[in-house]
Amino acid sequence: MRHRFHAICPYFAMFPESFAERWISELTRPGDVVLDPFSGRGTTATCALLMQRRAIACDVNDVAYCLTRAKTNAPALATLKRRLTILQSGYVATKWREAVEAAPEFFRYAFHDETLSQLLYLRSELKWKSSRCDGMVAALVLGSLHGEMDKSSSYFSNQMPRTISTKPAYSVRFWQERELVAPQRDVFGLLRARAIYRYETPPPTGDAVILHRDMRQLTRLTETLPGPINCAIMSPPYLDVTNFEEDQWLRLWFLGGPTHPTRGRLSRDDRHESSDAYWRFIADMWRSMGQVMGHRANVVVRLGSRITSPEKLQHLLVASSRFSGRDVKLVHQEISELKNRQTDAFRPGTKGCLVEIDCHFQFDIGNMVRHTPTSETLV
Repeated sequence: MRHRFHAICPYFAMFPESFAERWISELTRPGDVVLDPFSGRGTTATCALLMQRRAIACDVNDVAYCLTRAKTNAPALATLKRRLTILQSGYVATKWREAVEAAPEFFRYAFHDETLSQLLYLRSELKWKSSRCDGMVAALVLGSLHGEMDKSSSYFSNQMPRTISTKPAYSVRFWQERELVAPQRDVFGLLRARAIYRYETPPPTGDAVILHRDMRQLTRLTETLPGPINCAIMSPPYLDVTNFEEDQWLRLWFLGGPTHPTRGRLSRDDRHESSDAYWRFIADMWRSMGQVMGHRANVVVRLGSRITSPEKLQHLLVASSRFSGRDVKLVHQEISELKNRQTDAFRPGTKGCLVEIDCHFQFDIGNMVRHTPTSETLV
């Protein structure tokens, strides 16, 4: 059975667990340390624990940190149920009536008033950054916050994609034109049901360090990380493909963010549109890897672009690896065509990412290269 934690919260630009499982199996042994410096929904870290490895993951994005930490540091189901009961007992609908009425237009169309009232209450009560239990409750909310609207649905919202949060103005027009009305959902009841369903497979156990940080800050933490790091499996943001901060704005709102989409609030590296700036960012990634990876460690990178050919992607990725300051070899590479692109579900006909490239690198004994690369190396 597929572990049910994997699908707690799907979103755009995520790689499947089979990708992480394959490379963890091929490149590591039980007890080894596996790193993902762009943790996303926590797939690599979760797979590492399920396969008896140790995990390190980091991400600057609140949604990614919340999901990764919830999956890898899950509370016991009994504890989670008790917390949901306590939260529900403290909810008084009349106290949130004024906040519901003052909510921006999008929220009044997106959620039934009672559903929005419960969500506003949970948004104010959950200490998701400091409490493991509240972190799991928040993760379950994120996974049900928006999606398809039907009678059997466990999503809280009016009709929306599961993977991204559509923009407010577009959403309101869509709902108005189709006369769609948000369903009334019992948030507490659905969360309790989702918790029981997800815990049908026992939570991962083991040693996981989850960091709410930019990957470039890993170099400052080498003494506190479980090491040596034997393998890194990652998928950095793609060049000019998607903006996580914009696409996940509603989930970010629930975690305390603004009531509208933003760009550059959490990270300026979310969607580079300039090729030069993007490859400087990838060079920074390699600098960080060069300082934290162990001897003969492996690095697997999945990368995609809608404007760069796979051949050039490989060339630039190999060239940028020299910024690690160590000998790095490209061991293997694969190119895959994306036939069922996620963008087709909500933006038919768009020119999204058509191909992805997987590159497996290995650090040698640790010899330093004889010169320091410059930005001209990549162009």
